[in-house]
Amino acid sequence: MWITILKYGVIAGVVVGGLMFATFLGFDGMPPLKYGMLIGYTTMLIALSAVFVGIKRHRDVDRGGVVGFWPAFGIGLGVSFIAGILYVVAWEALQAMTHMDFATSYSNAIIASEQAKGASAEALAKLTADMETFKVQYANPMFRLPMTFAEIFPVGVLVSLVSAGLLRNSRFLPARRG
Repeated sequence: MWITILKYGVIAGVVVGGLMFATFLGFDGMPPLKYGMLIGYTTMLIALSAVFVGIKRHRDVDRGGVVGFWPAFGIGLGVSFIAGILYVVAWEALQAMTHMDFATSYSNAIIASEQAKGASAEALAKLTADMETFKVQYANPMFRLPMTFAEIFPVGVLVSLVSAGLLRNSRFLPARRG
């Protein structure tokens, strides 16, 4: 079980990290705000498909075609945890290699978005102050690292729940015999 968790967690982490690098290098920096979340969460779902594959492999190969919900969910959480750690490492590496100031770019994009919507001067002043606070917080690794982990791990929990729910039924995508 632990080998399955490690193997598929590393696969998911490498995939999500690789897609993150491709996205940011492809856009020559931060993708446009309107596409960033869509791209980010889509790449997470693609990478976290390794949760499903890992649980299925454990069920079909290690457990003879049968796995309970809780053991399957545990494997999914383990894979998601490893993927989340590698996601954080990839994010930190990307920022270091590209010298990207994500907090400033993000803050500027949020403020510009609100300006384009016609936000009042008071609202913009408050938002600007909030974004300055965010930049200070984001500079602290004790804030940034858990925040980055919290971007992917809830997605992994959801994928783990769905995968465990489906794969606990041995008739769902049964193992091929012979």
